[in-house]
Amino acid sequence: MASDDVANLADSLAKTQVDEGELSYKGQGLKLDNAQSVEKMVRAIQEFDGLRALRLEGNTIGVEAAQTIAKALEKKSDLQCCHWSDMFTGRLRAEIPPALVSLGDALIMAGARLKVLDLSDNAFGPDGVKGIEKLLKSATCHTLQELRLNNCGMGIGGGKILSAALTVCHKESSALGAPLQLKVFIAGRNRLENDGATALAQAFQLIGSLEEVHIPQNGINYQGVTALATAMQHNPQLRVLNLNDNTFTKRGAIAMAQALKHLRNVQLINFGDCLVRSEGASAISETLREGLPILKELNLSFGEITKDAALEVARSVQHKDQLEKLDLNGIIIRLNRKKTSYHCQNLSANIRTVSDDDEGEPEEDEDEEEDDDDDYEDVEEEEEEEGEKSELNQFSTPPSAPRTPDASTFLSFPSPDKLLRLGAKRSFLLQQQVDLLDASKTAEAFLKISSVYKEDDAEVKAAVLESIDAVLSKAFLTPSFQGLSFMSSLLVMLGLLKVQTFSLVSNYSVKSVCGTACYRTGFSNFLILQTTLFLKYKDQII
Repeated sequence: MASDDVANLADSLAKTQVDEGELSYKGQGLKLDNAQSVEKMVRAIQEFDGLRALRLEGNTIGVEAAQTIAKALEKKSDLQCCHWSDMFTGRLRAEIPPALVSLGDALIMAGARLKVLDLSDNAFGPDGVKGIEKLLKSATCHTLQELRLNNCGMGIGGGKILSAALTVCHKESSALGAPLQLKVFIAGRNRLENDGATALAQAFQLIGSLEEVHIPQNGINYQGVTALATAMQHNPQLRVLNLNDNTFTKRGAIAMAQALKHLRNVQLINFGDCLVRSEGASAISETLREGLPILKELNLSFGEITKDAALEVARSVQHKDQLEKLDLNGIIIRLNRKKTSYHCQNLSANIRTVSDDDEGEPEEDEDEEEDDDDDYEDVEEEEEEEGEKSELNQFSTPPSAPRTPDASTFLSFPSPDKLLRLGAKRSFLLQQQVDLLDASKTAEAFLKISSVYKEDDAEVKAAVLESIDAVLSKAFLTPSFQGLSFMSSLLVMLGLLKVQTFSLVSNYSVKSVCGTACYRTGFSNFLILQTTLFLKYKDQII
């Protein structure tokens, strides 16, 4: 019997990475439903002296299994890093909070002092935040340095609960003479919106130790952006600020520019797809001239910035010795429909055009900015409708070659014309662009390509079916591809499973996000396409 136990343990450890205090089951795709299914894992945890990091990401853990693992963690006081992202795939929403509560209670009982807590990609919604609320308020998190909650579907309610928990943690730790020193906060794709962002801003202002803040794709408008700007001023060590794909408009951008004047350590700013507008870009330019001495990367792409404002930004960074990347892709230039490119101090910007109808029109009124989050998509559609070949041959000096088809651009902002412009090699280009080893990314690409489907347009219809067939065929012919994970991700993205994962309309805008074929071509056509492709590949999935 003893030899059998040794053999079992050896087999478990052979599949498990053990490195300097870390026990890793990362990406093993284990389906752990009950106590029996985690016997080997529990034994490994119990016999691991000095366990400092436990990686469970990429598996699926049920309530009973989580409770059994938790029992083993009750004596692991040295544990500092919990890498627990993507560990509830396929689980019901109701299963996740009790599992989190069990694991959190075990850490508290053990007297652990966490530095890293990563629960990203778990789609637990507001109820899941309640599941970790006790843990976040406890002494176990007084030492927390990194909190990663990307793509968890927290929503406004979850954002408020999280803010309150972090506030309690900071106040109680401060009372003990060692205030919470949170350095990294990640919460992209959580549908926080203005109220959730404003609540978190209050906690950030109190904490004051943040070095990295990533809150992209959260449906935050200028009110929430302004609150976050105020909070950032109170975090002098801030190095990275990523608010990509929220809606600043002029007011939010100006508020953020004012806040950045107070920060001297910022190295990376990502305000891409944030609709900063030209006046916002000008305000940021002023900040660039006056401060941000060690800035390395700035992204203001696709923000409805005109040529003059873009040049102002480019000139403002001419003397930034440490600058490595300036992204002004997608700026607007009014040149009688001529497509050109402009280079300033070796910092290039890809430029798109707008129609003559827009010539001389000022920026959108502020009243319209508040209600119109997707108007920049209209500009992009105008470009596609007006690109006559005869006019595209007219260039400014110096001339630049026409842009080659770009699969990444299509996947970022899907449209029928962009798909067709990829040409005969579209299938190959998309296969190369999509990470087919990642089931979630494959599902997302599938939805993006599907979103441009048109039943009444034979050319687009054929291109969509050809492209999806190429991507999925290669995916399912890959031995390591996880078909069930693909279907789970697809159901989540369609809102049919664990709807708190994220809102489809938050990725880009109402008109360009994957899954919005219901807006462009009718939802019935979209469902027909999804059903057809599912039936085609169901045998390979199952």
